Amino acid sequence: MKTGVVIFPGSNCDHDIIYVLQDILKQEVVELWHKTTDLQGCDLIVIPGGFSYGDYLRSGAIARLSPIMNNVIEFANNGGYVIGICNGFQVLTEAKLLEGALLHNNKQKFICKNQYITPQTNNTILTKEAQINKAYNIPIAHGEGRFFADEATLKRLNDNDQILFRYCDENGKITPETNPNGSLENIAGITNKTRNVFGMMPHPERSSDEELGNIDGRIFFESIIKHLK
Repeated sequence: MKTGVVIFPGSNCDHDIIYVLQDILKQEVVELWHKTTDLQGCDLIVIPGGFSYGDYLRSGAIARLSPIMNNVIEFANNGGYVIGICNGFQVLTEAKLLEGALLHNNKQKFICKNQYITPQTNNTILTKEAQINKAYNIPIAHGEGRFFADEATLKRLNDNDQILFRYCDENGKITPETNPNGSLENIAGITNKTRNVFGMMPHPERSSDEELGNIDGRIFFESIIKHLK
């Protein structure tokens, strides 16, 4: 599997992703500067976390206009696999590759902490190897992570089994108290209708190295590697 990691001015989780995929999971990885238009034959494109363009205007709004994004959109529309993590999720909603929007956290504060999430579907290459309703401890770090969509969109996401993760407690129980940012229905990640574009606010790359004492996030990368065709 060959993965391209898109790097914008302000990206700061790009090398975390590269390290996990390249050094821990022994995959081929290339860096894709935002001004390039060549995806270099990659099988997977990752839009990493960080603060693209300083999060000016609106998180992800300027990055969506970078030259490479036209190619990423075309790649995704042709069935190519794309995952956006944190700021990457915001970029993908701005690019209309994923529905909904990420708004300011309900308490208007930046949140950086460990957070349990639970998978809601096995019907994607990202979650196929994960256990439904199990709690995975995946760090979050965002100021604009509150998932929002109108009622019709939210119903469609639920009806089409497009909810990837919900925030939960250590036992996998989903409650208002386990929602860190006010996201509708505790939603922490979604996929598109064709299940080749994924967005999630938590950072699985920050919980994939045994040296950090937590490898809960590694299962999602391993699942992609195993099932990407």
